[in-house]
Amino acid sequence: MSDRITAAETLVAAPPAAGSPHVDAGDAGYSKDLKSRHINMIAIGGAIGTGLFLGAGGRLAGAGPSLAIAYAVCGVFAFFVVRALGELVLYRPSSGAFVSYAREFMGEKGAFAAGWLYFLNWATTAVADITAAATYAHFWGMFSDIPQWILALIALAVVLTANLISVKYFGEMEFWFAIIKVGALVAFMLIGIFLVVTQHPVDGHTPGFSTISDSGGIFPVGMLPMLLVIQGVVFAYASVELCGVAAGETKSPEKIMPKAINSIMWRVGLFYVGSVVLLALLLPYTSYSGDESPFVTVMDKLGIPGAAGVMNLVVLTAALSSLNSGLYSTGRILRSMALSGSAPKFTGRMNKGQVPYGGILLTAGFGVLGVGLNYVMPGEAFEIVLNFASIGILGTWGMIMLCSLLFWHCSRDGRVTRPSYQLPWAPYTQIVTLAFLATVVFLMWWGGGVGRTTVMCLPLIAAALVGGWFVVRRRVNDLARERQDV
Repeated sequence: MSDRITAAETLVAAPPAAGSPHVDAGDAGYSKDLKSRHINMIAIGGAIGTGLFLGAGGRLAGAGPSLAIAYAVCGVFAFFVVRALGELVLYRPSSGAFVSYAREFMGEKGAFAAGWLYFLNWATTAVADITAAATYAHFWGMFSDIPQWILALIALAVVLTANLISVKYFGEMEFWFAIIKVGALVAFMLIGIFLVVTQHPVDGHTPGFSTISDSGGIFPVGMLPMLLVIQGVVFAYASVELCGVAAGETKSPEKIMPKAINSIMWRVGLFYVGSVVLLALLLPYTSYSGDESPFVTVMDKLGIPGAAGVMNLVVLTAALSSLNSGLYSTGRILRSMALSGSAPKFTGRMNKGQVPYGGILLTAGFGVLGVGLNYVMPGEAFEIVLNFASIGILGTWGMIMLCSLLFWHCSRDGRVTRPSYQLPWAPYTQIVTLAFLATVVFLMWWGGGVGRTTVMCLPLIAAALVGGWFVVRRRVNDLARERQDV
């Protein structure tokens, strides 16, 4: 594989003219092969992932129908985050996305922290995705005797191979993954609405509001469980920022991005909130569990031959789609960091297909560690990595909103010009969103268990970031001086 670091650095060696946007070394060398249909479906795929297809079962069992409220609230803040990122993308498209913006508005320290928090997010999410894929595969008898770790390894190998070929393959794979996910959810919702309207029994229960009222109402176990599952709900929205990363590999982001981002809000309302409401109307919340997708549970209870198997195939596709997205995005983010000196050099390398394979392989390496976790503790693997992924997500979203807030301040000083596509109600939106993210961290600690353990690891994560910065700062500063002197 060829190493294109030198070529990329040469392309961006000259500093920008006064008043022009910041130029990121990591933006050079990419093909602009993602089309409008790819970006739109990537936005959809980012809003529909493993957190809904698998995670909703356990959270519905724990919080009851009130889970729909948690999805709605978190969905609003997820939209604020992606809308803030969209404004930054329209200001300056970059494959380095929020890491590049952190570099511009917060300096190299901010970019270092943003990038590695994002890597923490996706490295652990990759483990969650391959764990979910292996869990889904066990639904079929032909795979039931195969150890979970072997199935996880196979899932990782298949998606990694496809991701390394070219961005076209990634775009096409995500396009069809998203088509499958949306088609399946639409079909499920139509079936669910039909069952509710016709009062057709499901596992001896008559669908409708009586299913909720007879099982304790919207808050059958109180409001506290709903608050405590919010961190898991945040995980469900973990990929909404992906369309911002993909904008660096499309030719007309100013035309494509606003439409893709604006559509996220109604998708959240329809697919997340609508699906959970239907699930609660069809069966008592106690019928669901974290061991099986709630959609598969409903189809299985209906007794339609093959329906549960088809839905299980769909949710398996969702897990593979999420893994595909994680490998894609971390490859681009790590390359942006590598060319500034804050990530290992090999993560900046690109192959002949203009794919940053170094960063992709690094994320996949952590996925291999996840295979080991599936071997040691297959029952707890998903919950453990979900909590650490949530910390990475919260950190990433926090960095995006901080960049947006600093961008707003710079626009007030006249140093930058905000595009016509803007985050509404700035700077209050950023401040309220940051407060919400801090509240989620508190709720993780308050809930005890794995969540509290994860929050207590925050000082270790902070220490690792500080220590890592001291390791790379000389190289970062040297590269910065070289770019200024040319």
